Formats: sequence, structure tokens, C-alpha cells
Amino acid sequence: MEIGIGMFGDISDNLKTGEPMTAQKRLNELLQQIQLADQVGLDVYSIGEHHRPDYAVASPEIVLAAAASTTKNIKLSSGVSVLSSADPVKLYQDFSTIDLISNGRAEITLGRGSFIESFPLFGYNLEEYDGLFSEKLDLMLKLDENKPLTWKGKYRAPLYSQEVWPHPVHNHLDMWIAVGGTPASIKRAAVLGLPLVVAIIGGTLSQFKRLVQYYKDEYIAAGHDPKNMHIGIHSHTFITETGKDIEDKFFPYYAAQMNRIGRDRGWQPYTAGQFHFSSTKDGALFAGDPNEIADKILYAKEMFDLTRFLAQIDVGGAPHEDLMKMIELVGDKVAPQVR
Repeated sequence: MEIGIGMFGDISDNLKTGEPMTAQKRLNELLQQIQLADQVGLDVYSIGEHHRPDYAVASPEIVLAAAASTTKNIKLSSGVSVLSSADPVKLYQDFSTIDLISNGRAEITLGRGSFIESFPLFGYNLEEYDGLFSEKLDLMLKLDENKPLTWKGKYRAPLYSQEVWPHPVHNHLDMWIAVGGTPASIKRAAVLGLPLVVAIIGGTLSQFKRLVQYYKDEYIAAGHDPKNMHIGIHSHTFITETGKDIEDKFFPYYAAQMNRIGRDRGWQPYTAGQFHFSSTKDGALFAGDPNEIADKILYAKEMFDLTRFLAQIDVGGAPHEDLMKMIELVGDKVAPQVR
């Protein structure tokens, strides 16, 4: 089972010192954090794409390219690349380039995105949300055959016997599909035989069991070998040495970010009671000491037959030193127990 770190590059002011955070500062911290994740032996690092003032990363491919030259072993993935509002040809070229720089460590996680800012920004109609993703995914998969391609769709200029360069190291890029729980998205990944990563960021773990089983059933029904099935989850995670100071350290940042997003979506203010409930064994939040986190990952592994767990540790934008410590704890204490 692979253990990794997921980040969005959250930006927030230091709530204790009042020190403002800038995108430049956050990006430089991210590169240090990726290096540390590699040094402590984690399997994968993923970085998300957003086009908002509270996130520093609009182009995961640029961050990952920078990290490719300063890391040695860790897989480098987007988490996610918003395919619906991207050009598949350029996206494939970018990740092929990262793959070449990193000697075959690039991955791409494709999703429709949970925010809508990229659609008007790049001139796409939000009402064509699903059609855009479906068509562009078809093109991405054909591009991965790395041979001259003739292709025509509704949303992009056609290709006529054109080959896209450069090719990745093994003439193939690993691609995952990220979903938030929509059955149609889960079925699409299963029918295509693509690895699935589920963002579990609210509610309980067990409420996703039926959806993951649906993926398994459809994957097998489509004729794919279950031995090749890969399932991951991506969950908000907070870790300290004892777990007793979790709320003091991270709840203020977490609540502030949940409330920023919640104001756009009509959510009620996030409470300490929700934080406590989500931290229980079946809750969506992985919060505690290294033993508790390892136990909960194994609980999720048994429930879903996981092959990958990604700990999203920077939600809310906690201070750099706290994020570095969490990466150290995941690599030195959590991952060895799970393995």
C-alpha cells in the first residue's frame, strides 16, 4: 500500500503572529515540503489546481517540474488537474516533460474540479461540465498511446495524423480519476479500467463503502482484471506526536478555511463538535497521534481494499514548521506501521 501527502497550497495568515502569507512564500515552502516527503521515504506527493486567492497553486505541473529535479524517489502527481477546462494535448506534454525530468516518476490525477473558477477563466461553459470532461478524457487516453493520432471532438480542434511530443519515459503516463462521490464518475473510471481516488472530506468513511463497491463491480463487469485494480482515498489529516494538541494547533486554521469555502456554498459555520465527530474512527478526518492515524488508515484499507492513502495536511494553511513536522511523522512513524 502506498502512503503519500496531498496538498492544495492553502494560503492563510499565521493566526498567532499575524504574519501574512504570500503565494511566493507558500510556493517556496511547498518545494521544501516535497523534498522532505521524498527524504522520509513516502511513496507519492500530489498537488491540486485552483484559481482562487486562498490557494497558491494554479499550475501543478510547474510545481512538480520544480520538484522533479530536487527529489529522487517519490512519485509526483497532480491532485487534481482540472481536465474539463484544460487542453489535453498541452497537459499531456507538460506531464510527459515532468516524467522525463524525474526519470519516470510523474503521474496525473484527472478530475472535474470542486470549484468553478477555471471555467469562465479559460472560456468554458459550466453547463457543459460533464461533456467537456468526458471528451477530453477520451483524448488524454488516446494521446497515451503515443502514436500518430487522428481525432475529432466537439470542444477542441481536431487532430489529423499528428503525434504529440515528447513521449514519457516508458511511452505511458499513469492516470488516476479523482471523484467526490458521483456514481456516474465512478462508473466511468471503472469501465475505462482507470485507478480511482476518492476525496473523503466529510461525513463518515463507511458511507463511501457502497460507492467503492460499485466501482469494483463495474470494473470487473467491464472485463478488467481485479489484480490490476487501484483504489485510493484522499482525506484531510492532522498529526502531532501525542494527538492531544491537535485542536489547539489546527482547528483554527481548518475552521477558517472551511468557513471561507462554506460562505460560497451556503454552509453553516464549522464547529469544534464537527471536528471532534470527524476525528472518530469512522469520521472523515484523520486526526491524532501516529498510532491513531496508522490504525485508521488500516481500518480504511480493510473497508475499501485500498492501495493508496493520501493525507491532505495543509488544508487551512497551517504554519510551515507544523506541516514539516507532520510530513516527518507520516514518513517516520505512520507509514512504517501501515506497511
